[in-house]
Amino acid sequence: MNHLTEISNPSRRQFIRVAAAGAVGALWSSPGHAAGIPQVKLAAKLNVPLLGMGTGVKASNRSNALLRSGEKIFVDTVRRAYDEGVRLFDCADSYGSLPVVAKALKDQPRESYVLVSKIWCHPKGGIPNDEPRDDSMAVIERFLQESGSDHIDLVQLHCQTAADWTTVYRPHMDALAAAKKKGWIRAHGCSCHSIEALKAAAADPWVDVVHTRINPWGVSMDGPADVVVPVLKEIHAAGKGVIGMKLIGEGKFRNEPAKIDQTIRFVLGLGCVDALIVGFEKPEEIIDYKKRLTLALEEKAAG
Repeated sequence: MNHLTEISNPSRRQFIRVAAAGAVGALWSSPGHAAGIPQVKLAAKLNVPLLGMGTGVKASNRSNALLRSGEKIFVDTVRRAYDEGVRLFDCADSYGSLPVVAKALKDQPRESYVLVSKIWCHPKGGIPNDEPRDDSMAVIERFLQESGSDHIDLVQLHCQTAADWTTVYRPHMDALAAAKKKGWIRAHGCSCHSIEALKAAAADPWVDVVHTRINPWGVSMDGPADVVVPVLKEIHAAGKGVIGMKLIGEGKFRNEPAKIDQTIRFVLGLGCVDALIVGFEKPEEIIDYKKRLTLALEEKAAG
C-alpha cells in the first residue's frame, strides 16, 4: 500500500476516530481541511492541528537554520508545510522567524492557520543584548506588526528554567493577560527547560499552554521520561494545553526512522500531550512525518 496516497485521501479512513481511543484528546473530522491532519483543543477558544512546524532549529539571537539557508528556502518550506496540511507554526522572538512565516502565509486566510510566538524576557541571551526586555506588551505589539495580523493565537514566555519564574516574571504574565483581554492574543503560557519550571507551570492558573520537551529517552529534556510525564499529566489534568517539542532529542535522531516512529507512538500514547512540533527543514520531512503520524494514529485506533 502506498501510504503517501493514503494520507492524501483522509476520507479513505476516518482515522480521526482515534479520539475514541483517547490517544491525543478530542479529535474530530474536518473534511477537506488541513489535508487530513486532525485538530485538537489546546486551550479555551484555541483549536490547533495535531502536527505543527517548529522554526527554532539551531536558533538564537534572531537566527535559525532555515533562515540561514536563505529566505526563499524558508518561505518555500513554510508554504509546502501549509499545502501538506500543517497549519500550526511555532515561532519565537529569539528565532527571528515570525516575519518570514507571515510572508510565506500572506495569501492564506488568517483563520486557516495558527501562529505561536514566544517572548524572551530573561536579562541575557536570546535576543540582541542591547534590546530592552521589560515591556512584553510592546513586544506583542511588534509581533502584530511583524505578522500583519490583528492577533497572535498563542504567546509564550520563552525558556523558563527557574522554580520561581511565576514570581520573577509576574509583570510579563500580567502583560500577556492584558493582551488576551484586548484580543491581541488568544492564549498564553510558557516553554519550560527544567523540571522545576515545569512544576511551577502546573501549579499556576495563569498558564493556558505549556511547551515541553518530551521523548522516550530523556534526551534534551527536563529529566527522564518517568520524571517528566507525571508532571505533564498533572498539567493536562488541570485543563492546560501541552505542546510536545524536541521529539527526536533536538535533532539527534533525525536520521533514525525507527526512533522517529518510537517517539511518535510514545508521545501519542501518553494521553497528556495535545500537539506535536517538529522542526522541518525539508519538504520530504513534512511528508514523512505525516505518513508516520497517520500510521501511528491508525495503529492506536485499531488497539
